[in-house]
Amino acid sequence: MADLIEAATRTLPLSGFHGGSAAAVLSVATPATRISLRAKPDAVSALSGALGLSLPMKAKTSASLNGRHALWLGPDEWLVIDENEADLMAAVAVSNVLHSATDISHRNTAILVEGRGAEVAVNGGCPQDLSLAVFPVGACSRTVLAKAEIVLLRTAEDAFRVECWRSFAPYVSGLLAEAAEDAGN
Repeated sequence: MADLIEAATRTLPLSGFHGGSAAAVLSVATPATRISLRAKPDAVSALSGALGLSLPMKAKTSASLNGRHALWLGPDEWLVIDENEADLMAAVAVSNVLHSATDISHRNTAILVEGRGAEVAVNGGCPQDLSLAVFPVGACSRTVLAKAEIVLLRTAEDAFRVECWRSFAPYVSGLLAEAAEDAGN
């Protein structure tokens, strides 16, 4: 039985996906570990130390360091993503403060949207104002892309990371692909 478990591999929901246009290129983000983290303000300092980056405390903000991202989703809620696939559950466990952490690595996937038309492509299904003045680099929010809930992170002036549940990945990627083609026109 142990041999079967060791042989099992995670199937990526968008394996081989790519799309878009010259104006907005779409690609699948590399596999990452993710946790949904909840904690009261008095635990933030210890959790920040355990994670190696400061958990943001203001709406629409994020913190990033060496492939690890902490996105503020609410007054006591963060999405923490590690692109190096580090064990985030072990990291927060050593904080010795009261918190709730759930590993959601297998639930989520991410699509990267990059290029001069990235903002237009994401706005093809997202009603949020994504202008740089309102949604600058590092801004993040839980929002919608048409009928799917997403978490959106602006990683550069012309780049976004779109986090979605893996079950919505074909829908989200298809919608972004169509909007990216329109952005190129």
